[in-house]
Amino acid sequence: MTIQSLGVGSGLALDDLVTQLLDAERTPKEEALNEREEQVEAEISGLGQVKSVLSDFQDAVDELRTDADINGREPTITNPDEDFENITAEASNSALRGSYEIAVEQLAEGSRVVTDDGAFSDSSDAILSSGTGSLTFNVGTTGDSFTIDVAAGMTLAQLREAINDSENNFGVNANIIETGTSAGPRLVFTSEVTGTGNDLEIVNDTGVAELNRLATSSSSPLGLISDSNISSATNARATIDGIVVESNSNEFENTIQNVSFEAERVSPLAADGISFQTSTLEIGYDKEGLETKIRDFVDTYNSVMSELSTLTRYGESELEEDGALAGDSLMRGIMTGMASIVGTNVSSSALGGLFQLGVELNSDGELEIGSSDFGLGTGEERLEDALEDNFDEISKLFTDENEGIATRLYEFAEQYVSYSGLITLRENAAKDNREEIYDDRETLELRMASYEQVLRDKYLNLDQTVAQLNSTSSALLATLG
Repeated sequence: MTIQSLGVGSGLALDDLVTQLLDAERTPKEEALNEREEQVEAEISGLGQVKSVLSDFQDAVDELRTDADINGREPTITNPDEDFENITAEASNSALRGSYEIAVEQLAEGSRVVTDDGAFSDSSDAILSSGTGSLTFNVGTTGDSFTIDVAAGMTLAQLREAINDSENNFGVNANIIETGTSAGPRLVFTSEVTGTGNDLEIVNDTGVAELNRLATSSSSPLGLISDSNISSATNARATIDGIVVESNSNEFENTIQNVSFEAERVSPLAADGISFQTSTLEIGYDKEGLETKIRDFVDTYNSVMSELSTLTRYGESELEEDGALAGDSLMRGIMTGMASIVGTNVSSSALGGLFQLGVELNSDGELEIGSSDFGLGTGEERLEDALEDNFDEISKLFTDENEGIATRLYEFAEQYVSYSGLITLRENAAKDNREEIYDDRETLELRMASYEQVLRDKYLNLDQTVAQLNSTSSALLATLG
């Protein structure tokens, strides 16, 4: 008799028995693998979160440690007429605090050249009746120049376009004013190059008489543009606390040490109609900007510590799960290291440390601008005092290349988040563990398949034996009957 399935011959539930034995063998091993895999996946996820938040923190402190404007100056300008801006100003971080009265008496201008009355009757008139020539435009001692070739038949309008479209044009603009009078059209040349001595010169290169109508210089001077139609380039002129200063542009650089201001318009006249009203320029500390950076640093630090605390905490009850990295020594090392850096002194800064800036570590391991008074004022009071009395020392506290808090925190974070950092090494180890779990699952499946075959072979023999005994019993009963 051939038995196709366990229990068919004997009538015993041998298939169910094999299934139960397999489950009894598989379940504890599979549960152990699931628990291991869950722990490893949680570790990989937690490490990824830590790496991400530390990388963001490193970017923030990197911006802080390299911030050239951390101790920036704040220029404040009060103009005589609030609807008009006479000057604008900028100050470098090394500018001294001070107040200055500034009046703009004259703006810098480029020179202006206008052709004489009656030089041309119509803008479509030919400049040269025959032959060719050229005009060279240059200015002052800058060395800038360009040349326009003039051919017979070129009109005044075409010359204007050739000048404005020249690729070598250094800032000369040509325009035609149609007077509508006997003066005829007048070609106006304006130069953008400002400053005394930077006068526009238009040279008739070939000395052709007809081109002298458009030139200020020629080998044959007869018929050149009249001096009365030539305006020289000028400097900007201002007074600072009554002292006259000039600039070849409208920007006055370093006239006040480490301060630049730009003249936007001539100051209005005073009541006497002679003197000019002044704008008040005050150079002070950008206390608001620096305070914002300090508070942002506190918030960024606390964000990291809060994330780490969440990941490393133990649940307070059976209903509260542990963090993904509960009790992890690497995470504790990060938290301890960061707290140590923000709590140490910086000898290069007269402030010494964050405490003198009003920033303290609280009992939760986070930074705060404290409200407690330790005989030195509350945190808010100490911060206000530092901004007022030790403004430049604050930058040293964060940015000193050897001891600065932002510098050291950046380097500390680098140990963990770099390509070969400690977190990356831990991630790689955890991923290796995950691969081992995958291998262990495959091994378990192979072992269970082999074990199932052993069980089926064993109970197949039992099934066949019982089937034979049942058959013999049936035959004997039939004979006796």
